[in-house]
Amino acid sequence: MSRDLAPPFSASLAADVLRKSCAVTNMETMGSRLMRLGENALYHLPAASAVVRIARTMDYWDDAVNEVRVARWLADQRFPAAEVVDVEQPIQVSGHPVTFWRYIDGRDGNRDDIGTLGTVLRRLHQLPKPGTFTLPTEDILGRVEGRIAIADVPSLDKAFLLAQLRELRLGLDSLHFPLSPAPTHGDAHSENIMIREGMPLLIDFERFAWGQPEWDLAMTATEYETAGWWTAAEYGSFVSAYGFDVRSWSEGFPFLRRVHELKMTTWLMQNVGESAEIADEYAVRMRTIRDGIRSTWRPF
Repeated sequence: MSRDLAPPFSASLAADVLRKSCAVTNMETMGSRLMRLGENALYHLPAASAVVRIARTMDYWDDAVNEVRVARWLADQRFPAAEVVDVEQPIQVSGHPVTFWRYIDGRDGNRDDIGTLGTVLRRLHQLPKPGTFTLPTEDILGRVEGRIAIADVPSLDKAFLLAQLRELRLGLDSLHFPLSPAPTHGDAHSENIMIREGMPLLIDFERFAWGQPEWDLAMTATEYETAGWWTAAEYGSFVSAYGFDVRSWSEGFPFLRRVHELKMTTWLMQNVGESAEIADEYAVRMRTIRDGIRSTWRPF
């Protein structure tokens, strides 16, 4: 089924894929709950002590393959991170890549853990290239065009966002990064660490790649500078833990900030029809990136 003919990715569609996936893998679905609906649908299966990740389309199959490989590599590196369930995966169910993860009995990372995120990223960026598989080359704008295509937003919005995307793609080629290439997470925000018995565990590897550490660092800096999600003291703890403030890169950070603003807005716009709150927040973000009107963004 083509993307244009496929039904919209929704909680009800994901629930159907979940039932079929668990039938294939013989996992118990009793008590299952939707944890998150964003780029993926995430379900907790308490009886299996597992988390099921359902991607939006088969366009994301290679990402699912990569994240399973990365999880196993990080385990070999003794890096504290999410682990896959010991089943053959990913699997394809009704046109969706599906992966299975061991449930982490802990809490989500929060604003108290922003310094911890800096420590985790510093350690991650010091890891060597994997020797048993090839990480994809970082493509920090890779999903934006697809998000714009499927979103139920005005055509004028889509035209503006596509123009921004073209401009940013051209500008990436001219950047000279100060840090050395490294393994990068690709979605390095505080909610992608879990805290179990005081230890941080890194999660969500579908955008994991070989690229520039500045990309990971610029996410938190954009959350501070644009979204207003961190105080100066909190952002300072992140910088101190990592040992480098990407905002000091005057040539490149303003550009990467625009990239993150575009990505954060197009990520949200995929679900603009799910609730009035998401639609309102999408409008706030568009006023920021189109009109320069600064106001605090709401996290989702």
